[in-house]
Amino acid sequence: MTAQPEAPGTDIPTPSPFVPRPASGPWDVTTLLLDFAIITYAVPPEALARHLPPDFEPDTFVLKDGRRVAFVSAVPFRDEEFRFGFAPFFRARMGQTNYRAYVRYRGERAVWFFGTSLDSFWVGVPRSLWKLPWHPARMRFQTRWSGEGGPCEHYRLDTQGTWGRAELELVGTETPMGCLDGFRDEEETAVVLTHPLRGFYTRRDGRPGTYSVWHERLRLHRAHVHVARFQVFEELGLTTPESVPHSALVQRSTEFIIFLPPRPL
Repeated sequence: MTAQPEAPGTDIPTPSPFVPRPASGPWDVTTLLLDFAIITYAVPPEALARHLPPDFEPDTFVLKDGRRVAFVSAVPFRDEEFRFGFAPFFRARMGQTNYRAYVRYRGERAVWFFGTSLDSFWVGVPRSLWKLPWHPARMRFQTRWSGEGGPCEHYRLDTQGTWGRAELELVGTETPMGCLDGFRDEEETAVVLTHPLRGFYTRRDGRPGTYSVWHERLRLHRAHVHVARFQVFEELGLTTPESVPHSALVQRSTEFIIFLPPRPL
């Protein structure tokens, strides 16, 4: 008898991340994210595992074709009205892309950040003060959205730099995210891909670190990708120039709170 593949997802207890807006402190950052996108790739779990430290392992899922995979995502957006609690009248704007993998940390779901590219001279602050793996880049967004609540008609991103070069072109649809391949239902899709509870990374001094964010439940829509190249994933051996994304999701805007300072693990 042929063994049947396991059901999508895993039996990991995952508390709901959809909680009311918490209070923020003077060092916490509030920012409006515009042109928010999540471009996800299905990758071999063993390839991802090579880049994770002890106590971390890939969170794996089974696709409809029977393949067991792990997921990594590039998450580009434009920060608008980026401000600290102690200086609400000082507001900055900048382009940003986060590169992350979906993992388990001691049995709990989490995300592992490979790093962040930031189009701002302020990138030196998190690099020096908190040893975050953030890197300078020049990012050019070209986007067009239909009406007040319509779909994304055009989305193009070009990123240049010594770390995190990227090229992305897509067009949005009116189709809500729903349940994506590899997940049991829409709720698991949302919890895993769009609302990770904990984030971890390797600091620039080699120590593991962690920080957290809050945002409301995202209302993402599916998108069709025309071009997608991400240097970070290619150099890690997770994708190739010919790799086709597992999924692409977009949302015009959403508000985030970043709780600072990040801390060593």
